Amino acid sequence: MKRNLVYISALAIMTVAPGCKKYLEQLPDQRTEVNTPSKVAELLTSAYPRANYIPFIEAMSDNANDKGTDDNTRYNRQPWFWEVSSDRDQDTPDFYWQKAYAAIAAANQALEVINQASDKAAYSASKGEALLCRAYAHFMLVTIFAQSYDAATAAKDPGIPYVTKPEKIVVEKYERKTVAYVYEQIEKDLTEGLPLIDDNSYTNAPSYHFTTSAAHAFAARFYLFKKEYAKVVEHANQTFPAGRALPYLRPVNSTYNNMEELVLRKEYTRATQKANLLLAESQSWWARNLRTNRYGCDPVLGAMLNSRDNPSGARLSYKVYYSRPEDYFVPKFYELFIRVDQNANIGDGWDMIPLFTAEEVLFNRAEANTELGNFDAAIADINDFLSQRVDGYVASAHNLSVGKVRNYYRTVDSRSAIIQAILYYKKVEYIFEGLRWFDILRHKIPVVHTSFDGKTKMVLGANDPRRMVQIPQEAQLSGLELNPR
Repeated sequence: MKRNLVYISALAIMTVAPGCKKYLEQLPDQRTEVNTPSKVAELLTSAYPRANYIPFIEAMSDNANDKGTDDNTRYNRQPWFWEVSSDRDQDTPDFYWQKAYAAIAAANQALEVINQASDKAAYSASKGEALLCRAYAHFMLVTIFAQSYDAATAAKDPGIPYVTKPEKIVVEKYERKTVAYVYEQIEKDLTEGLPLIDDNSYTNAPSYHFTTSAAHAFAARFYLFKKEYAKVVEHANQTFPAGRALPYLRPVNSTYNNMEELVLRKEYTRATQKANLLLAESQSWWARNLRTNRYGCDPVLGAMLNSRDNPSGARLSYKVYYSRPEDYFVPKFYELFIRVDQNANIGDGWDMIPLFTAEEVLFNRAEANTELGNFDAAIADINDFLSQRVDGYVASAHNLSVGKVRNYYRTVDSRSAIIQAILYYKKVEYIFEGLRWFDILRHKIPVVHTSFDGKTKMVLGANDPRRMVQIPQEAQLSGLELNPR
């Protein structure tokens, strides 16, 4: 019987701690043998990046202000100043790079086993999941570490390595190729893998796997970046039964507002919460640090969360807390602390991260419909969202119309006004979740960071190369050129 062995990606090895080298020094018969459908399915639990991208992309965005406090850690400070990270630990870009390529390696190993199997039909659902996982990890890498997709320049903009086979040596040579090439490969894996997804194959915790809904949610995000708006609407419609997003939205202005802080933190990332289309476990200190980070949600951003200054004219109903006068937060994450030494309080923090949610799909569909000129459909989605976010919601008083949105933004351009409304509500909704950074990239929105004393003002322009997070320097061993600075 041929042995199928699990290999770590060489691109991941470039940035792991020295102790991880011992994995490669083990004899083959000490490693995991993967040779059945159930073992392939088990292997695919490692095909999702076990790292948190939120801490650094949130700090890079306009959802983080300088509080002027003493909690001044490098992992929070450097991205706020758009500097190259000097850390390799969890919650940093290098750590995410490593874990994303490790996830890709697991997906590739699963696909190799499947391709060599005599009964390929038995592996069909796992093949679909592996292809979706490989596409997703590469999408996140190219989004974070390369130029944002632009059809006019993608064929020449450097991308990231798209790895499609298990590596058998420690230092493999790679090419970044182009953003266009990476997007072509993502789309190939996405379109091939999605029809193979079988929700019935997930006997345990389907929210931690690419279900059909999660796969369509990913497709909607991917095509929004490509500006293929009809496909965004198509996949968003298929995310929900009968295309209705409302039953899947978080009940923020009702159920959530009756929960205490600790209960709400657990509920937000609970696998049974219908809004969570795909969750992933990540090694991270985000749940404990998001409140006290110097560069984060201050009273100005905190006030935005309950402001009436929005197109509806109504008060938003997010539950906002503060631990100090400078530290505002919305309960979203709950840390699971895993001890590594039973005799000392030493261990790792783990957070559950919502990779795709119902609200994002709704916003993506609304934006795509706006770009297609379907303004009424876009407004209908926004109103569904407001019905779950406005304090004391009354449809006749708080629902938007095209005219109401135009009046608020003082423009006759319906498209521009609706897009502004979508981006505003999305900015508020995803504070502490990092998705604002993706909108900043797609729309080339400038970011202004001002020091607490007002003496220093920094601007990240629409075409600033610092929008691309720097490739880990160790990756040069694999032949990769760094991003310009």
